[in-house]
Amino acid sequence: MKIELIHIILATVAALGAGVFVGMLLRRKVGEGKLASAEELAVKTVEDAKKEADTIRKEAVIQAKDAVLEGKAEWEKEARELRREIQLQEKRVVQKEEQLDRKLAQADEREEQLSQQEKDLFTKEAAVQKRESEVDSLIAERQRELERVSGMSAEEAKQELLAAIESEARHDSAKLIKQIEDEARETADKKSKEILSLAIQRYAGDYVAEKTVSVVPLPADEMKGRIIGREGRNIRAIEAATGIDLIIDDTPEAVIISGFNPVRREVARLSLERLIADGRIHPTRIEEVVAKAQQDVDEAIREAGEQATFDVGVHGIHPEILKLIGRLRYRTSYGQNALQHSLEVAFLCGILASEVGINVKQAKRAGLLHDIGKAVDHEIEGSHAVIGADLARKYGETPKIVHAIGAHHEDEKPETIMAVLVQAADALSGARPGARREMLETYVKRLRDLERIGTSFDGVTSCYAIQAGREIRIMVASDRISDAQAHVLAKDIARKVEDEMTYPGQIKVNVVRETRATEYAK
Repeated sequence: MKIELIHIILATVAALGAGVFVGMLLRRKVGEGKLASAEELAVKTVEDAKKEADTIRKEAVIQAKDAVLEGKAEWEKEARELRREIQLQEKRVVQKEEQLDRKLAQADEREEQLSQQEKDLFTKEAAVQKRESEVDSLIAERQRELERVSGMSAEEAKQELLAAIESEARHDSAKLIKQIEDEARETADKKSKEILSLAIQRYAGDYVAEKTVSVVPLPADEMKGRIIGREGRNIRAIEAATGIDLIIDDTPEAVIISGFNPVRREVARLSLERLIADGRIHPTRIEEVVAKAQQDVDEAIREAGEQATFDVGVHGIHPEILKLIGRLRYRTSYGQNALQHSLEVAFLCGILASEVGINVKQAKRAGLLHDIGKAVDHEIEGSHAVIGADLARKYGETPKIVHAIGAHHEDEKPETIMAVLVQAADALSGARPGARREMLETYVKRLRDLERIGTSFDGVTSCYAIQAGREIRIMVASDRISDAQAHVLAKDIARKVEDEMTYPGQIKVNVVRETRATEYAK
């Protein structure tokens, strides 16, 4: 601020000097005649210079005052901020002092408590030591008294007591062993049967595919026209009489019979073959031939049912159930004949029943009847196991047989050994090599699914489906899977296969863990 005032004063002096200098110049330039005008001009110039100097001085004073005010305001602002900060620091210091005071007070209180506890502990310890010494003295006194009375030393008494305890323990253990053996004898027979039945039980998927078409060969393609007839009257008569569809296409020397009812399809096949062999094809003749074929098929069904019961060795079956058994002759599942499958199940049930010691004839009866629902499941809505159980109940079969039929696909929970045996025999018959036909795409997909499930678990390095999908071999990393974890992994993979896939029979899961140690002799 002082420097600015000095600059303003210097500017004022410079302005005055300039005015004087200008006046002197003017005086020199003018002559004596113009001296008065020059003096006036000089006076005027000096006055102007003074006015300008006053104006400059006033502006300088104003600027100086403004600068002083700004500096004062800035100083006051800094002072306020500094004061506020000092106050905050003082407040923090006060709070810290208060906290330290509280902590000191708590520490003093804690120290007093610890001192008191230490005194109490010393007192209790002294009391305990005194009590222990009294107890030791009392024990020693009692021991001397016992030795004096019994005439034995402490070691001798100890040995005698141990001998008595050992004898009593042996006696109690012998009694317990005998009790366990008696209970085991009572329940061993039943338990062994249940365990054996569960051991041979296998999972089996539902049968969803069956044969729905038949092919009738023709002696010549001209026979197609005669089968169709004028304006299609012959083919319409055949379809109306048999309830099936005739498909006549470009297939050379063949007619396709299509229908979901296997008996009707068989009646149509026999009728068409007889009409072709006879050569007389017209609506009246068609009706006669179809009626005769129907009688022949019904007779064949009855004979097939009777023959099946004779082969198995079961008797007293209701005639309507015999017809249902015979109708299975015209039913297939994955290419396996349903009647042959039922006979296999019956024989397997008999063998298993003889092994576990239950009624063989009842087991064979349940195995033969387990799939009778398939004979009518295209006519009645529902699972063939439930339908078969309802039919068996309707025609007077015993509750054991009814339950075994209804439970062989887990529609009901198996509650008897016979039901489990039927499940096992059904699975064995369907799962044996060559029993059923499987599409290549389905087979490949099943193998891929098995390998996908195996590799989805952590720690598995590779998975291979072998034995035509009957076994999967899992290779695991030995540094990530232990021997105990390998057993758990096998169970987890088997459980996931059961939950996500449908397959006949069983699939073996092998988890292989290999550890190699290599060293070189130098």
